[in-house]
Parts: sequence; C-alpha cells; structure tokens
Amino acid sequence: MTVSTRIAIIAIGDPDRHDDGVPRAVLSRLRERAIERPLPPGTLLAACDPDPARLIRLWENTELAVVLEAARARPSHPGRIYRLELDTAALWRAGTMRPHGLGEAVNVGRALGRLPGHLVAYAVDGADTSLGQGLSEPVAATVGHLAVCVEAEITRHRAAIAQDLADRARPGRTGRAPSASRGS
Repeated sequence: MTVSTRIAIIAIGDPDRHDDGVPRAVLSRLRERAIERPLPPGTLLAACDPDPARLIRLWENTELAVVLEAARARPSHPGRIYRLELDTAALWRAGTMRPHGLGEAVNVGRALGRLPGHLVAYAVDGADTSLGQGLSEPVAATVGHLAVCVEAEITRHRAAIAQDLADRARPGRTGRAPSASRGS
C-alpha cells in the first residue's frame, strides 16, 4: 500500500553562530542520505529563521512537521538531544528552546487553527553560539544520529498512517481515530 503524506522538516538556526548551525547541518546530511534513500514524495526540507509566521507557513497543511533547533539548556550539556512533541505537557521547556521561535509559532498556530497534524521538535544543546562558522565537537557528533532520528520519525508517521488506512478498509470496521502521538 502506498501512503501519500506531506511532511516538512524545518531547520531553525543561524549557521554563522557556530552551534546554532546544527539544524542546517542535519538538513544537509538528510539531503546527502536522500541520494541513496529518497525521502517520501511531498517531503519539504527547509531552513528558516525563528519567525513564527514563516514557521506556520512551512508547516501549514502538513501531516508531520519535524522542527530542528539549537538548544540553550541550563545547565548546559553540549551535544544532548531533546525530543519534544506537540502533545506532550510542554512543547518547549524554559531555557531549552527559544520561546520566541517554535513556542510562539505553536501558540499562534493553535489560535489560528494552523498547526500540523503532528509536530515533533528536536533540539541539540550547543556549546558555542558566538559569531563564526563550524560546529563544536560534541554538537558535530550529533548530526548523523539526528538525521537517523528524523528518518525514523518519517517512517513511524507513515506506518501509523498506513495502519489507520488498513484499519478503516477492513469490512465491518469503522476504523480508529488517528493517534495524536506516534513517537517514543
């Protein structure tokens, strides 16, 4: 069974601020990997600043949006990856993800009824956000793993959609409502 989905992978960050460039590095890795293992049709890979209106436009009408962002955790653990979902108690924790970027976009998107079907955010705790290019060693070490995590999100999402469709197609079954949470 072929499953058609619209997926947005959105990188928020400034590659001219060292570790703040990790989301774009993950996008580059996903593009490289897609040469041998193409992403599903309808998958958008986009870089964006943290402007809520731009984020909302990128994820509007998507079934899955995966947002990649650099974190500023206190205390700092450079290279630590945080995975958050829209349906968790808090999408972003104070001091972890930018409150004026993703958090504000979620609040505005919710008020406007313009949230994606499912939203997952990955944030990597950075060591250096000073001006300059290049990732610190602990952050650079996360790029490949994070690309694999994003691919796994896409696979889980598509499997859940396929299961929902199969359940609905069974004779005598009305199907079940799509799950809001499809992650770990």
